[in-house]
Amino acid sequence: MGDTRPATRQATGQGTDTGKRGAVVAALMLSMALAALDSTIVSTAVPQIVGDLGGFSVFSWLFSGYLLAVTVTLPVYGKLSDTFGRKPVLVAGAVLFLLGSLLCALAWSMGALIAFRVVQGLGGGALQGTVQTLAADLYPLKERPKIQSKLSTVWAVSAIAGPALGGLLAAYADWRWIFLVNLPVGTVALWLIVRHLHEPRRESEARARVDWAGALAVFATGGVLLTALVQGGVAWPWLSAPSLALFAAGLALAGSVVVIERRAAEPIIPGWVWRRRTIAAVNLALGALGLLMVAPTVFLPTYAQAVLDLDPVTAGFVLSVWTLSWPLSAALSQHVYRRIGFRDTALLGIGAATLVLLAFPFLPYPGAAWQPTSLMLLLGAALGLFQLPLIVGVQSTVGWSERGTTTASVLFCRQSGQTIGAAVFGAVANAVLAARLGGAGDLDSVARDLDAGAAATEATRHAVADAVHAVYLGAAGAAALAFLVLLLVAPRRFPVLGEPGEHGERSD
Repeated sequence: MGDTRPATRQATGQGTDTGKRGAVVAALMLSMALAALDSTIVSTAVPQIVGDLGGFSVFSWLFSGYLLAVTVTLPVYGKLSDTFGRKPVLVAGAVLFLLGSLLCALAWSMGALIAFRVVQGLGGGALQGTVQTLAADLYPLKERPKIQSKLSTVWAVSAIAGPALGGLLAAYADWRWIFLVNLPVGTVALWLIVRHLHEPRRESEARARVDWAGALAVFATGGVLLTALVQGGVAWPWLSAPSLALFAAGLALAGSVVVIERRAAEPIIPGWVWRRRTIAAVNLALGALGLLMVAPTVFLPTYAQAVLDLDPVTAGFVLSVWTLSWPLSAALSQHVYRRIGFRDTALLGIGAATLVLLAFPFLPYPGAAWQPTSLMLLLGAALGLFQLPLIVGVQSTVGWSERGTTTASVLFCRQSGQTIGAAVFGAVANAVLAARLGGAGDLDSVARDLDAGAAATEATRHAVADAVHAVYLGAAGAAALAFLVLLLVAPRRFPVLGEPGEHGERSD
């Protein structure tokens, strides 16, 4: 199945001169920085926010509400960008994100702040999906690793700079400035987009028909199911009435999505994103990536503090080193996939990641900080070799009119994988911890005690080590699943469109 839309609109950047394209790339990097900085910069100011507004029991929704809004809107924005063009969607998303940032800075209660964070997330979904799509529009296949490595670098810098900037603003200014700093950065990005991004004129045959019923159904389904996953085992037990009710409602809504989308002329989630082997395989593989990323990002800092007895700053450094090797490996991956292909390069990366994750439980106890740090460097290098070839490859198998939907589908799967992973691995870690400590406490309470300056007992250190080892084994299983999906489902050569130097067959 190939792209059936007009071939004249394969890339937004075809009619853009080098100077304007540079300005657009700068705007994309600034827009991505807004989304990338968001969670890391807010997390450091939670004590100040709770101290000012109260609401300690629900503060986790500052992150969950934003994550839910981003995740469930990705498919909607992807389809809208294919229907109306990238520019209006990106501009609308940036305006919504900046409006949400301003409202967050003016929040008068924790409930209001959470609501405004959801508004921010509604804009963040447009930023994440459309920026990645435009990156493929602006550059031909041979040059796409350049822009993708730049975007990866934005995430890397944000992971390191976010906590430091958030801590400085919270300590020496006011937590509200964490949201206000978005305004000048976003305004510059918005001006560059409006001024320099010019898309080819759309053909008259493409009359816009938006599946608003499908969009609402997708939003409701994702919101209900992700809420069940985020809150299950936290706000209520997994087998409690609220949890079961949410899952039942989510499954019923999912059924309604299938019915609505089958009848829609231009569905928000078209069936071809799962019928084509290449896209389906990449969706599943990046969903597994989101799953396995939970192990280091969520659990490694607690391990570093409890088991290695590191202070919070040093513990954060142990995690952040993978943001150094990931973009470097991603930038170099083009030299590999041009020789052996997208799929085999990704197989090489995820195979190496599986071995690294399996090695973690064999670290000596208590061990030294350089040991997990070295593994994180290797893991970042492996995942850079895995993720970028898949994103570049899958975007190159579709034309302009399907690229937004395709990009949104893979990002949606990765985000959903992270949400599922946080729920599943959190349950695993808490079960191991409870078994080792006789049912007393969970990993969240241990992390809070460590953040408050309490020292971990020897029994707690052993229990945390066992819990995190179990999570890493689960992450290795997710990596192995991604390997099998690519090996068995993905075609050996991705069916690349419109790039004469590439091998391709219409085997999807």
